Amino acid sequence: MDMNSLIGTLMSGESINGLGKAANVNAKDVQSVLTSALPALLNGAQAQSQGKESAAGFASALAAHGKDDVSDLTAFLGKVDLEDGGKIVGHLLGGNSNALTEISQSSGVSAKNTNSVLSAAAPLLMTLLGQNAASAQTSGGTSALGSAAAELLKNVDVTALLGSLLGGGSSTSSGKKKKKK
Repeated sequence: MDMNSLIGTLMSGESINGLGKAANVNAKDVQSVLTSALPALLNGAQAQSQGKESAAGFASALAAHGKDDVSDLTAFLGKVDLEDGGKIVGHLLGGNSNALTEISQSSGVSAKNTNSVLSAAAPLLMTLLGQNAASAQTSGGTSALGSAAAELLKNVDVTALLGSLLGGGSSTSSGKKKKKK
């Protein structure tokens, strides 16, 4: 699985519908939140995989989540732990208290629903990243898994990937605050 496949799985109709049920949010809002949030979440994953203090913990989390079975996305998302997902989101966004507000504003979805969607999506994202990194890993333990994840996330233009997967341009941010004119 490459980044196109990973994002394609996250943005698939089955994932969108499953996340909507798990978060009790309509599919249109789920897609809008994910489109706005994926650049920031993946940038956060890259930062976690490369951080001196966070890399080992991130690699361990990838290894644990990478063992989850997502062959039936509906079943996986039906059992998603929103509390655990909220913790994952906190780690990926690096404690940036403005990030959720920015994602909510960018997506046009309430902060409460944005948080619910991200809490439901985060375990799936970690599972897909863990499986992706494990398949790219040639040898070694969790540190090698973290290195594989870092390499996978290196120089990924998530906005362009989302635009191509969603059929054209995308108005998402890269997780950076846009200046108002």
